[in-house]
Amino acid sequence: MSNTPPAFVGDHDIDQTTLDIIESTLSNTRYEMDRVVETTAISPVIREQSDQFPLIADAAGRMVMGQFGSAIDTILENSPFEREDLEDGDVIATNDPYMCAGAVSHTPDMLLLRPIFYEGDLVGFSSQWGNLMDVGGKTPGSMPVQARTIFEEGMRLPPVKLYKRGEIDSELLETFAHNTRLPDHAEADIKALAAGTKAAETRVHELCDRFGKETYVEACDAILDRTRDGMIDLINEFIPEGERYTFEDYVDDDGMGNGPIKLHLEIYREGDTVYLDWTGTDEQVPGTVNFLLNEKMFKMFTGVFLIMAFDPLLSFNDGYYDLFEVTLPKGSVVQPEFPAPLGNRLPMMARQFDVLQATFSKLIDGFSVAGSYGTSPNLVYAGTDSEGNDFQMLEILYGGIPARPGGDGLDGHSWWPLFRTVPAEYQEAYYPLSIDEYSTRTDTGGAGEFRGGHGITKVYTFEEDGAITFQDDRAHTYPWGVDGGSHAQTSEKLLLRTDGTEEELPSKVENVAVQAGDKLVFSTAGGGGLGDPLEREPAVVAAEIERGLISESAAHEEYGVVLGDDGTVDDAATSERREELRSTRDEPAAFDYGPLPDDETLAAHIADERRAFNDRHN
Repeated sequence: MSNTPPAFVGDHDIDQTTLDIIESTLSNTRYEMDRVVETTAISPVIREQSDQFPLIADAAGRMVMGQFGSAIDTILENSPFEREDLEDGDVIATNDPYMCAGAVSHTPDMLLLRPIFYEGDLVGFSSQWGNLMDVGGKTPGSMPVQARTIFEEGMRLPPVKLYKRGEIDSELLETFAHNTRLPDHAEADIKALAAGTKAAETRVHELCDRFGKETYVEACDAILDRTRDGMIDLINEFIPEGERYTFEDYVDDDGMGNGPIKLHLEIYREGDTVYLDWTGTDEQVPGTVNFLLNEKMFKMFTGVFLIMAFDPLLSFNDGYYDLFEVTLPKGSVVQPEFPAPLGNRLPMMARQFDVLQATFSKLIDGFSVAGSYGTSPNLVYAGTDSEGNDFQMLEILYGGIPARPGGDGLDGHSWWPLFRTVPAEYQEAYYPLSIDEYSTRTDTGGAGEFRGGHGITKVYTFEEDGAITFQDDRAHTYPWGVDGGSHAQTSEKLLLRTDGTEEELPSKVENVAVQAGDKLVFSTAGGGGLGDPLEREPAVVAAEIERGLISESAAHEEYGVVLGDDGTVDDAATSERREELRSTRDEPAAFDYGPLPDDETLAAHIADERRAFNDRHN
């Protein structure tokens, strides 16, 4: 790599107070952008669940504030115009992952990019993308399981100007929305995303009015430089030189009988540079779990891990990107080649987080990382009701968050911290279904000194005939525990028919017919535990038994906690039981992967499960 530092590195002619004001304003603006979108969009996946991501960049396209990393240069390269063709009021739109290097990772994600001008000069960009309810394709929700190419995953819009000098291209928007199953939702949500980018433009203009254009531009450079300096300190303090560290984990399958699917990461440091190499990861698969991992996005993920673990006051942005070198093997599941399908990339995305943090746990001396995450599946229920009205529900569900140093994992929570669940009342009011149960799954979080978060069980009764499509994972592999913590339990799906028959469903299915009165019991996986369960405070275990989070049998077998007849801890019996467990068990492992068979046996089981499912439904 080049030893030449980025252009923003150097002395900056700006006082610290002004810099702090500008940085804080931009930080607040990214949340304002989200709020504008949430209160303007009409689809529950954005309005209720907050599946949208903001970004504010400088004139060079470098992210100064945001969440997912910038691919502005790639978007412009794949557009029919040059930077010189951009004008005040333009907004570029695209939902094609391959034309933005994976800045959005499947076709339902629509990205809008607004150049920001001040006094005729380009001073930056604002961007917002969000998950639309539908963009066409072979299944409602545009996330088919059985697709073999991206052409089956809906309408793909290359980078084009949706707004030109402030005027919307209504024919373009109408054409795109016409190719979706929910055109009113698509139009409203896309306009909401545009409003989010406009909010950022307004705040940038106010900063330029207050401090001057030159000061604002200088501040963007200084913010990037400040983050880069902080990251160099973190790298040198926590990441040793001279050693290479690796970790492997698996996505269960691709929904077409292929699996398990390996992710392999190696991390090492040379000087101020950290190298992250995915060589050894499995080749892309026929099914839709391929994840087009944007290089800048992965650098952002890596930096966020270090920042949140060791210096949470540091802003994460493009400032530190030159300090990380990433190898993404072409044709692998983290860098699939066009036209590989991408619709159900969430299992792969979640697993790359697991692999990244586990590799760092080996790398950073004395640092106990969190265990493995459960799952974050999608569920779509669609059909035509008895009055002839079409309906389509899309929901993101959550598994257990792994235990973390010093605290338990959260039950049934998204690994995106700002995501929310859809209220049952909302679903019952707008869709033909009822929610009979929404509860934590007892004993599904991995045992540990700090317990992994439990998965959830959600029970739906469908009130109209229709079809369901969902993708999940961790049905065959287990969310692992760390440093003596136990693995969590797997996900499960059970369809209860009105005729009394029951069917266990795989974790990924497409267009399974359901009738009015059928029930779906949707259970997600837990998160891995951290630390020796025999070190967990017995009174906490007793309290969780009372709350139904831990069973008495698990308390006895895993935590060594014995209760008296009154439900309180029997201290003497507990001490005796824990001593018995310590004397008979093996030395706790650094990672507990659960009772996994060998890869060949697991692959055969996954193939047999898919074959049996296809035989029942084809």
